[in-house]
Amino acid sequence: MRIWCLIAGLALGLPAWAAGKPLTLDQVLAYADQTHPDLDAAQAETDLARASQLLAESQNDFRVTLSGSLATGHNPMFNGYADDNFASLDARKLLWDGGRTGLARDAAVLETEGRQEQYMDALAQRRLALMTRFFDVLLTDMQYAVDSELTAVAYVNFDNGRDRLKVGDISSVTLAEMDARYQDIRVKREDDLRQARVKRALLASAMNQPGQLPSDLVEPEIKGNDRPLPELNDLMTAMETGNPRLQAQMKLLAAAQKRLEAQRAGTRPSLEFQAGTATYSRDTSTRDNVHFGLNLSWPFYQGRQDDARIAQEQARFQLLQAQAQRLDLDLQQALRDTYENIEYLRGAARQAAEVNSAYRDQSLERARAEYELELKTNLGTGMAEIQAARLRRKSVDYQLALAWEKLNGLLGQPVETVKPVKTREETK
Repeated sequence: MRIWCLIAGLALGLPAWAAGKPLTLDQVLAYADQTHPDLDAAQAETDLARASQLLAESQNDFRVTLSGSLATGHNPMFNGYADDNFASLDARKLLWDGGRTGLARDAAVLETEGRQEQYMDALAQRRLALMTRFFDVLLTDMQYAVDSELTAVAYVNFDNGRDRLKVGDISSVTLAEMDARYQDIRVKREDDLRQARVKRALLASAMNQPGQLPSDLVEPEIKGNDRPLPELNDLMTAMETGNPRLQAQMKLLAAAQKRLEAQRAGTRPSLEFQAGTATYSRDTSTRDNVHFGLNLSWPFYQGRQDDARIAQEQARFQLLQAQAQRLDLDLQQALRDTYENIEYLRGAARQAAEVNSAYRDQSLERARAEYELELKTNLGTGMAEIQAARLRRKSVDYQLALAWEKLNGLLGQPVETVKPVKTREETK
């Protein structure tokens, strides 16, 4: 009966996921750089910055304008109306503007570099999210297996209790307690089944494949959980120079500084070269067919507009500066938390999980021996405890793998590439 209940429970849950081949972690991670709203947004920010850079770099380009007019007007010399048409070709080029164009161009370049760093961070976050969703599905499936075993055991106990009640071996209250225990664990198993569907939907959404819920997942072979962990100070130094979010923020801060300098140079004069040619239907002594020269423009006073623009850029710079300081503090704390988490998981947590698993193996062997001697009937409970121990061990392995992946994202590079920082004594 216990086995029948387990098979029936699994059969009730599998049809929604039955289609498709088993999904591996590598296949899921292949979606990290594929189309996804988070990645598309980061790419759009990068494209926008590149367009702004192109616009800034084009300020010194030649500007050629073709213009013309078809007109007529009353002229007393001709005692009537006469045509006054013209066509002209004009070329202009900015020669010098006090450094404003160069500063704007530098700001645009820094902005583009910052957005590219943000895109790299978005890629790292996508990998971490996909791994998290993949492991969530595996752990939920294992929890379902545990609760299925316990449900089967509870049902067998309840079913046997009904026979024992008939012969007066137990009371109706005891049987009601067995029934309540069975119903509670059955509800827990059904909730596991619901969670399994939810976790699969979240994984499909992370892969940008909504509605295509994966059926079976292949348990990955976790490699690298035992790799050497560098010293915390070495990791801090590597993060300061490699974290893409921090580097992006510093680039944006530097761009804001350039824009502020450009705004402060707003009252400097500019010099422009101009040349052109034109043809007219009416000749006059004041019109030139060919002209060229230099144009000077000096906006030395613009009322309070200059002060207002400078104040705006100053405020933006201060905001970005505060955000950079806040980000630096948050990243340092995140690195410390991740470092401590790795130490805890591969130390106490893993050791406890392994000891628990070994104990459950021994307990199951004893339960089998006692079952064969008909001393006890707790073999089903032992199977559930084995499943629970396996779940605990896998949970530690998956959490550790996620912690290493998060550490790589914080560093902006594989942790294996981190070099020890030399002290002053070692440098000497």
